[in-house]
Amino acid sequence: MKIPRISALVTVLLLASCTATTPIKTVSQVDLDRFMGKWYVIANIPTFFERDVLNPTETYELTPEGYIDTKFEFYDPNSERSKSYNPKAYILNKETNATWGMQFIWPFKADFRIVYLNQDYSATVIGRSKRDYIWLMARTPEISDSIYEDMLKKAETLGYDVTKIERAIHQPINE
Repeated sequence: MKIPRISALVTVLLLASCTATTPIKTVSQVDLDRFMGKWYVIANIPTFFERDVLNPTETYELTPEGYIDTKFEFYDPNSERSKSYNPKAYILNKETNATWGMQFIWPFKADFRIVYLNQDYSATVIGRSKRDYIWLMARTPEISDSIYEDMLKKAETLGYDVTKIERAIHQPINE
């Protein structure tokens, strides 16, 4: 009796691990010129340096060489000052422009995939095949509940644990 249970458990674990490493399907096409500019992080599974920050934004600028200069800005209430990071993005899939490598520290590149993008380029979801981090972003610091719910549903269909997604706080800061 114990062997079939162990065999079933092993099968479930193997299937779960295959799903977790399956690349996430991206949107079919990204117009890079329309995608560039400032995005407000509405919610995410925060990385270690995003936890408990205020007013997180991500700004993208296409360079003449075809790279994407990125500026991640936020206010850190612990240090009571604004901070920014400037990773460089590389377009890995030039057919869709939806799969990027994001380089914070040379030579390491993180997998970034544009998995949701509404028609007017006012809301997007960036995911990773590891399903460890996700960013729900918009062109404004606030979005409607229906758009937010659509973005959460998309995250869930991609295999994310949506209970780990935290809403970002956007508020005026007196520096």
